[in-house]
Amino acid sequence: MARGSFPILFITATRIGDAVLSSGLIKRLADEIPQASFTIVAGPAAAPLFAAVPNLDEIIVFTKSKDGSHWFDLWRQVRKRRWGLVVDLRGSAISRLVSTKRRAVHRKSAGEPIHKVMEAARVLRIEDEPAAPFIFTSPQVETYADDLTGGSGPILALAPAANWVGKTWPLERFSRVAMRLLGSDGPMRGGRLMVLGGPDDAKLVQGLKDVVPRKRFIDLAGRVDLVTAYACLKRARLFIGNDSGTMHLAAAAGCPTLGLFGPSDDRLYAPWGANARVVRGARTLEQIRAVDPHLSQAVCHMMDLGVERVFEAARTLLSETEAGDPPAAPSE
Repeated sequence: MARGSFPILFITATRIGDAVLSSGLIKRLADEIPQASFTIVAGPAAAPLFAAVPNLDEIIVFTKSKDGSHWFDLWRQVRKRRWGLVVDLRGSAISRLVSTKRRAVHRKSAGEPIHKVMEAARVLRIEDEPAAPFIFTSPQVETYADDLTGGSGPILALAPAANWVGKTWPLERFSRVAMRLLGSDGPMRGGRLMVLGGPDDAKLVQGLKDVVPRKRFIDLAGRVDLVTAYACLKRARLFIGNDSGTMHLAAAAGCPTLGLFGPSDDRLYAPWGANARVVRGARTLEQIRAVDPHLSQAVCHMMDLGVERVFEAARTLLSETEAGDPPAAPSE
């Protein structure tokens, strides 16, 4: 260990949403330990989130194997270094198998479910002042985001995809809400539509291209990395999307965020922030579980969430947040 350095091994989640929700811990550690350097361990999907972390030594892409040998592979990569701190949000045994001054390991807790941001805060014992999700960017990324979102009119951001059909609101309903918000009588009239998603979601964009004229349409689905998407979301006036990693990115960016929920637990996964809201259909999660106990059926559980309910929730959120300019971005 170099004199004055404090290397931190940070083992985060495989899924994008979980990684975003715990990302504030890195910001907190960077702020409180100026000499800290970071080695981030993350799954392939989430790893790009951490490309701009300050004093980044390495990102280790953690790919699961069926025989569990991925833990041994990780140990071989980190065992030779003496760490100042190991933060293990996976709750594994690896922190006991490497040399470190301090360990902060996630433990499953009994009792009522708590939000994932609070769960992450418990790892560092900062429940009284939990670390809000935060993604580091670079000046180059911010400039690129300016270029991508340049133009006049407020931006409505949509993320119509999810990792399971059960929690995917129908695309046609996204289209109808967008048309009402951006139409001549809507609260975002004259605004632009920005669509986000991964490479596999590009086809969804085709169903939204007719909502606004071409010059007011910003297609980012499958076209930008996660950090750039986050930077673009800083410039949006409103986000509407399913429970997904993109929803959590929007809330972390400070964008007024409306999360559409059905077969997922908003007590754990609601978008985090003062300008974040959840809207559900008529059924509770327990009622959905009654017909799909393992939440694994290839059927949409979002059909009872109507267009009018989402539109009214969006209009209310717009009125509760400052109109006009995009929300203030999180400071770095």
